Amino acid sequence: MSSTHEGTFEALRGQLQEAAATFADGPDALEDILLGIVDDVDRAVREPLEIFPVCHHSPASAIAMARRLREKQPKVVYLELCEDMAPLLTELRNCKLPVAVQSYATDIDGFPAEWAPLSVVAPITEASAEYQAIAYALDTPGVELVLVDRSSDHVFQWDARGTHGAEPADRDAPPAEEEAALHGDAVGVEIGDLRPRFAELEEHLLRHGRVRHWSEWWHQYVEVPLGDSDHDTYRQVMLLIGSLFRRLAPGDPHRVSVDEDRERYMWTRMREHLAATGTDPTDCLYVCGAFHAASRVAEFGVHGADTFEISPRSATKWLHGLIPSSHAAIEAQFGLAAGSVSIAATVWAKNVRRTRVEPYGLVGQVGAKKSRAKKTAAAAAPVPAVPSSDKLTGFLQQPPVLDRLDEAELLGWSVEIVRAARRSGYLASTADAIAVFETSILLAGMRDRAKPTPYDFQDAAVTCIEKDAVPGRRDVRRLVEIMMGGDRAGQVGYDALPPLARDVHDRLAPLNLKLQQRGVQRALLDIASQPELEQCSDVLWMLGHLMPQGAARPIMGERSLGERPIQESWDLALGTHQRALIELGYEGVSIEQVLEQRLRRTAYGPHATAATVLEAVEDATRYLRSRRLADELGTRALEVLSAERSVDGAPEVLRRVRRLLAYYRTSEPVLPPWIEAFAKTGYAHYCTLLPTAFTDEDATVRQVAAMLGFLFSMESLALSLGCDRTQLELAVAQSHPSDPPRTALLWAAQVQVGHLSRAELRARCDELLGNPLAVPAYPRYLSGFVHALEPVPGLTDFVVEAVSNAFGRLPDPVLLPWLPTLITTLRSGGAELAPLLIREAGRIFPGRLAALDEWVPPWRAQPEPQAVRQAQRADVGSGCTLLAAHPAACDAVASLLGCDGTWETADPGPSGAALAGRYPDTAVALEVLLAGV
Repeated sequence: MSSTHEGTFEALRGQLQEAAATFADGPDALEDILLGIVDDVDRAVREPLEIFPVCHHSPASAIAMARRLREKQPKVVYLELCEDMAPLLTELRNCKLPVAVQSYATDIDGFPAEWAPLSVVAPITEASAEYQAIAYALDTPGVELVLVDRSSDHVFQWDARGTHGAEPADRDAPPAEEEAALHGDAVGVEIGDLRPRFAELEEHLLRHGRVRHWSEWWHQYVEVPLGDSDHDTYRQVMLLIGSLFRRLAPGDPHRVSVDEDRERYMWTRMREHLAATGTDPTDCLYVCGAFHAASRVAEFGVHGADTFEISPRSATKWLHGLIPSSHAAIEAQFGLAAGSVSIAATVWAKNVRRTRVEPYGLVGQVGAKKSRAKKTAAAAAPVPAVPSSDKLTGFLQQPPVLDRLDEAELLGWSVEIVRAARRSGYLASTADAIAVFETSILLAGMRDRAKPTPYDFQDAAVTCIEKDAVPGRRDVRRLVEIMMGGDRAGQVGYDALPPLARDVHDRLAPLNLKLQQRGVQRALLDIASQPELEQCSDVLWMLGHLMPQGAARPIMGERSLGERPIQESWDLALGTHQRALIELGYEGVSIEQVLEQRLRRTAYGPHATAATVLEAVEDATRYLRSRRLADELGTRALEVLSAERSVDGAPEVLRRVRRLLAYYRTSEPVLPPWIEAFAKTGYAHYCTLLPTAFTDEDATVRQVAAMLGFLFSMESLALSLGCDRTQLELAVAQSHPSDPPRTALLWAAQVQVGHLSRAELRARCDELLGNPLAVPAYPRYLSGFVHALEPVPGLTDFVVEAVSNAFGRLPDPVLLPWLPTLITTLRSGGAELAPLLIREAGRIFPGRLAALDEWVPPWRAQPEPQAVRQAQRADVGSGCTLLAAHPAACDAVASLLGCDGTWETADPGPSGAALAGRYPDTAVALEVLLAGV
C-alpha cells in the first residue's frame, strides 16, 4: 500500500514548494506549513482503515457520507462519539429530529462539588453525516456501529486539567430565543468541529471572502464546491482544511493536549476492537471530524504505537437519555451564526433532490419521510477499494464554479419574504419583492458570486424591507430564517422517555391533553364532580415545584396546608419543557421520589438554615402528605436552629412555624413531638440571642421583631412544656438599644411582659413630641412601633394614637419636613403591617368628615356632663338607705375596694349617710350593681 501511494502528491509538493519560495523570498516556515499539510493528507489517505472526515451538520458531508456508504458497504463503522452513549442510539427511531444524546450526573464522585450537575450532549440532525452513519449501521444487517471517542466521564476528567466549562457560544451572535436554552449548561460534544482557532486567519478569510461570518464563508467556499464532488476529492479537500486549521491553531497547551489525547483514545479503541474481532481494516470506516483526521500522534493508524494508557473512570454514576434539541440550540451552543443550521437543512433537502442520492434513515423514524434506504442498501454491492489519486491539485487549480442563477427559486424567495413581512406588520409591496430580487443579484455580484446565496438574499431583504423600524415581534432577518426552514425543534418519543416521564404522561392522561405537543395548553380540573382528577392535581403541583417556571403554572387554585382542592386551572407546556422532564427522570423513577430526594438534599445541605428546613417540612406536607418525612425534616430543623448564631432567618422561621403549628392544631389530635421540642428550644434560643440582637448592627429591626414575635406567640406552649418566663423577662431587662426603632421595639416588649404600663409609654411619646431635638427622629420611633405590631398586635390602637398625636400637636413647619421620612419609613419597613393600622384607624375615626369636628379621640378623657353629676348627688340619699338596709353587702364591697370604716350603731341612718358621703363613687357603683342583681 505504501509503494502504491508513494508518488501520489509529489506534483503538488513541488508546486507548493515553488509557491512558498516565491511568496516568502526563500524557504522558511511557510514552506514547512504547506508541505506539512500535504504530508498530513498523504498520511491519512495511505491509512488502510479508511478515514472519512466530516464537518458538523454539513449537507456536503452528509451527501458524501450517504454516497460512500452505498459504495463501500463497510462492515464496521467507527464513529467519533462518546462510547458510553452507544445504547441510546437505537432509541433515535422513536424521536423526531433534531435531538441530542445526553449523559447526566447529579451525584458526582471525583469532581469538584460546584460542577454538579454534569451534563454532556451530542446533538444529531437529519442533515448530518453522523446520522447517516448511525442509520446505515443500525438498519443494515451484519453491520456493527462502534463509538470510539472518550467517555462522558473522561470529558470532565480532562477538563479538570484546564478550566471547566464550555467555550463561549456567542461567536456569531446566535439568536436569544427560548429554543436556544434547550441544551442548558451542558458541555457539547461536536463531531467535526471545523473552524479556525487562529483569530487572524478567520478574520482574513472573512474579509477576503466578503462575508459576514464563518457559517457564510463555509457555505460559499466549501459547501457549494464539494456538493457535487467525487469521494476522493471530498476526502482530500476536507483533510486539507483540517490540517490547515490544525497547523495554524494557537498553541494552547491544554487544548492541544485534549485534542491529541482524544485522537490517541480513538485509535487505541479501534485497534482493540480490530484485535478482538479480527475484522479486516479495509472493511471498516472511521467517521471523525476533519480536524482529528489529519492527526500527527504516534498512535495514529492501525499500525500505530500502543503507548496510550486510558485512565479509569471516576466513581460518578452517569445516566443517559435523549433530550429535544433545535436548530437554535445547536447554533447557540456551538457558536454558529443564527439561522445557519436551518439553512443547512434547506440545502440538504435541495442537494438530495439534485444529486438523487438516496439518504439513509432509521426505519420508523418519527416525522421522517419513508425511505428506500434499506432496500437500496441490500441491493447495492460493495465496491472494491481503488487507490486514491491526487485530486487536490486539480481542485486547487480549477476556477470557481459559476453556478447559474436560478431565477425561479430567487423569485419565490422574494415573493415569500414580502408575504411574511406583511403578516408581521411591515408595509411591504410588490415593488419591495422586485427590489429584494434585484438587490440579491447585485450583492452577489459585488461579492464575486454568480448566484445569490441565502445570506445574500437575507442582506437584501433587510435592506429593502426593514428600512428604519421593526413594527412587529420579529425583524426581517428572523423572518428570512423562518422562511428558509425555521427553527425546527425535535421531540423525544414516548417510548424513548425515561420511566418517570412516561409515568407523568400516564398519570395525566385523564386530562385528555396532547402533553407532548409544544406550546401552552389549558387544563381545567373540576375535582368536586370528578374526584379522580385529584391525583392529576397532585402530579401538577409537584411538577410546578420541580420543573422550570412555565412548565406547569397554576391559574386558579392553591395548595395550602390542610386544604383539599375543589377546582383548579393550569397552563401546561410539558412539550416545550421536555428536556427538564427528561432530566427529572435521571434523578428517580417517580416524581415523589425525586421531590423527597430534593427536600432531603435541601435540609441536609451545607447551607441549610432553620427557615429553609421548615420550608422543606411544609413542602413535604403540602405535596407529599408524608408525616414520616415531615417529622424527619422537622427534627433536622431543630438541629439547625440550635446551631444558628444569627437571627437572619427569624422572620421566615416565625412565619412558617406559626403556619405549621396552626395546621397541626387543626388536623392532628396532638402536636408532633418535633414541633413541641422546636417551640421549647426556640424559646430558650431566642431568649439567649435577644440582648445581643438589640445592639447588633447587622440585625435589622424586622429580624428583632420576629424574634420577639416567636417568643410571645410561642410563650404559652413553651411554658406548658417547662420553660421559665423569667428567662424572657431577664432577656428584655438586659436589652439596651440605642437607635430609635429598636428603642420603640423594646418599649413595646416591656409593655407585653408587664415592665411598662400604657400610661408610661404614652408619657414617653408625649415627651418625645415635646422635645424639639427628638422630633426629627420621631418617624423612626414610629417605625419601631409599627414593627412591634408583629410581636405585640395589641398595641395597634396605641400606634394609631401616636401617629394621630403627632399630626395633631406638631405645627406645619415641624410636621411637613419629616412627613416624607415617615411615609418612606413605613413603606420600606412595615408595608405588610400597614393594613393593621389602616383597619384600626377606620374603626376609631368617624366615617364622615362633618363628624370630625365634634369627634373626641377615645384615648382622651371624656368630660362628664353637669346634669349627670347633679343626678348622682341627688341619688346619694336613696343609695344610703339601700346601703343601710344591706350592711353585709356594703362591708364586702368596701373590703374589696380597700376602704376602711365602721358602722355607728347609735344612729345608723346618719352613719350610713356619712360613709356614703365620704365615698360617693363607691355608693353610686354599688347602687348600680345591686340594681342589676
